[in-house]
Order: sequence, then C-alpha cells, then structure tokens
Amino acid sequence: VQLQASGGGLVLAGGSLRLSCAASLRTSSIYRVAWFRRAPGKEREFVASISVSGGSTDYRNSVKGRFTISRDNAKNTVYLEMNSLRPEDTAVYYCAAARELRPGMYDYWGQGTQVTVSS
Repeated sequence: VQLQASGGGLVLAGGSLRLSCAASLRTSSIYRVAWFRRAPGKEREFVASISVSGGSTDYRNSVKGRFTISRDNAKNTVYLEMNSLRPEDTAVYYCAAARELRPGMYDYWGQGTQVTVSS
C-alpha cells in the first residue's frame, strides 16, 4: 500500500486546513487509516483514526471538537479536516494504514505533510 499525504501549509491561529491521504489500493482492502504527527523535538503522536469499513473514529483529546477524520472509499482517500488550529498543532502530519487489527498494526506510511500554525 502506498500512501500520499497532501494539504499541509501555513495558516494563522484559528484557521483551517484539510489534509488528504490517497491510497494506492482500494480502501476496502484496508482495515483502518490514521493520522499521526511529529512536532520538532517531540515524539510522534497519534491524532485520529477511522475504520474504513464502518467509519468508527477515534481522536486524541487535544483535537476533539476541532478535527474531523473522514473517508471517501470511492476515491480511496481519507481526509483530516482541521479547524480552530493552534500553534501547538504545528507538526509534520503523516497518514498510516493498517490491513488488520493487531499490535503495531500501522505498517504503511505516507511521506508526511507540513502544517505550520502561526500566532
């Protein structure tokens, strides 16, 4: 599975961005897709995930109510709509895919897209 992340950029605090993660395979062959991020000098952290089949979602607490993850199986694409952005959201955002439920299940990773939120 190859993943292509896009949509990052520079935005003022309070602004919005939409990230896209396009998969090379039909998303029906993927179990779950997630977004992670890594800020400078920090560890990579989970942001949000979505079940490709059922659409169930999960978010880290700091983005709940501001970020929305969704999928379009016809386009083999997962989106991350980010609103009310804060400077602390600045990071490289990566999408990742899992083909089955197991520990460490995210085997496939996109190249990352930079999100910079200025105050």
